[in-house]
Amino acid sequence: MSSQQAPDKQVPQQTVEAAAELLRQGRLVAFPTETVYGLGADASSEAALKRLYQVKGRPTDHPVIVHLADVSELSKWARTVPEAALSLARAFWPGPMTLILPRADHVLPQVTGGQDSVGLRIPSHPLARRLIETFGGGVAAPSANRFGRLSPTTAAAVAESLGDDVDMILDGGPCSVGIESTIISLLGEQPVVLRPGMLQVKDIESVLGCKVTLGPAKAQAEEVSAEVRVPGALPSHYAPHTSTAVTDAETLIELFAEGMAIGRSQGVLAFAPTIETMKTNFGSRFYTAMATEAFITAPADADEYARKLYDSLRQLDSLALHKILVEAVPHGAEWDGVRDRLARASAGH
Repeated sequence: MSSQQAPDKQVPQQTVEAAAELLRQGRLVAFPTETVYGLGADASSEAALKRLYQVKGRPTDHPVIVHLADVSELSKWARTVPEAALSLARAFWPGPMTLILPRADHVLPQVTGGQDSVGLRIPSHPLARRLIETFGGGVAAPSANRFGRLSPTTAAAVAESLGDDVDMILDGGPCSVGIESTIISLLGEQPVVLRPGMLQVKDIESVLGCKVTLGPAKAQAEEVSAEVRVPGALPSHYAPHTSTAVTDAETLIELFAEGMAIGRSQGVLAFAPTIETMKTNFGSRFYTAMATEAFITAPADADEYARKLYDSLRQLDSLALHKILVEAVPHGAEWDGVRDRLARASAGH
């Protein structure tokens, strides 16, 4: 495995061309997008996709998103491209949005999880765009980690998770969005957001001029009778190894006190007022715990919170704690993506 430890503007084109050649050979290249780092494979190669699923430990019925260089390529991967797709593409691409469309006949079942639909997106990260354009085809790229675990937002996190199972890591610095793309199904008459991200439903509705459902929901297209499966929609996903609970501030403080009473090591991700309350309530015991870097003050801004979420959970997960306690985020729509990721991160615990 090789890793290019440099920001995008310093990654030479020769390196990008070497990465594209690895993709053509059916090998795996991790690269940054604005959301999270992706583990890239040639989306037209059965062998490459097989290795991708093996390395991630991903169930074969769990689809992957195909990353494209230009809107003109939609018709190569989708059987039909509705006007709604083009409107959303003009508004939000390149960017953190994935569209679910009827798949073209040639699209491999390994891409779609055996479904009649395909997820497509155009990332905005300049290094991702250089790689995809140089490769000259669709790049299947789920998050560059083991299936179900915390997504990586830095090249170092990719290396920690995948090691030598990835053939090259392109380092484009930290991801600017921090959680996965908003997934919008256009299979039926009414658009459905099947996975929330940092693109808000109200902004999608503004572009389309119609109501958008926040799923999951049954596909409404006649040719699709089952629920559409999309990446990252399992109840437990994006999860630390450490048992994690998401709760309101008052309950978090109570749980922390209970754990402290029986000598359990705990990590906390909470907003500043809650941290200040804990300092007051627990005094010197709190500062002793803080010395282990087990307390992280959560940003009050949703965008910044999303950007730092996975790194914060990864930091706490590395401390071999008994429990991670996370304060629930506000109810506003701008927090939908973060709230979704926290719910999945804590679902299996």
